Amino acid sequence: MRQKPFFILGPCVMESQELLYQVAEKVAGAGAKFNVPVIFKASFDKANRTSINAKRGPGLDKGLEMMQNVKDRFGLPLTTDIHESYQAAKAAEVFDILQIPAFLCRQTDLLIAAANTGKIVNVKKAQFLSGADMFYPAQKVVDSGNTQVILTERGNMYGYNNLAVDFRNIYDMKAFGYPVCMDCTHSVQRPGGAGGKTGGDRTFVPMMAVAAKAFGADGYFMEIHPDPDNAWSDGPNMVKLHDLEKVMAPLV
Repeated sequence: MRQKPFFILGPCVMESQELLYQVAEKVAGAGAKFNVPVIFKASFDKANRTSINAKRGPGLDKGLEMMQNVKDRFGLPLTTDIHESYQAAKAAEVFDILQIPAFLCRQTDLLIAAANTGKIVNVKKAQFLSGADMFYPAQKVVDSGNTQVILTERGNMYGYNNLAVDFRNIYDMKAFGYPVCMDCTHSVQRPGGAGGKTGGDRTFVPMMAVAAKAFGADGYFMEIHPDPDNAWSDGPNMVKLHDLEKVMAPLV
């Protein structure tokens, strides 16, 4: 019998404590309704925004405080992305999974620092790598003494402000023996395609998820927000909070 899928869900950025509580409550409720593992995700710093003027988040220290409050209130496991090696140990005090951004998935020191925390390390596949190429970033984590690896597919970039998803990457990465997650929201991005910020089209998120299921995905990553069109980051790609259960239902 196939194991139940896991879901990584939450807003792109920690905009406010109130937003985190609102979204986490919905995530916890969906996990209970469908009886599936859910992990709450939010970023303390979006260090790779298109424009220097874009909002980035509250920073590491404040972000840890905000997410600890979420954990205390809802009991959810947590994840966030780290961008520099020094952030790993401190983030591991609160977060259960450390996410390595796609652009940084070959940064050896970052992978080693994440591995050394003993936490699960979710390595997102770079937009410029194939699924088969992800053996080597995963191996950096394993060779550092940590076999708790998740690999995440999020599409490939060929220029011209767009991404394409080759779902064979899921099959190829599963061959390494690690859980493979489909990032259903970042895969519909149009990077830098909205005048100094990233565009996209959330219409295709449910289709990305169902296609990934057909290729054997073990989990699904989706960013969600009560008002995506006014979110600080990645609004065009995020699932509307009230649509979350509708999108999850065919996957469970």
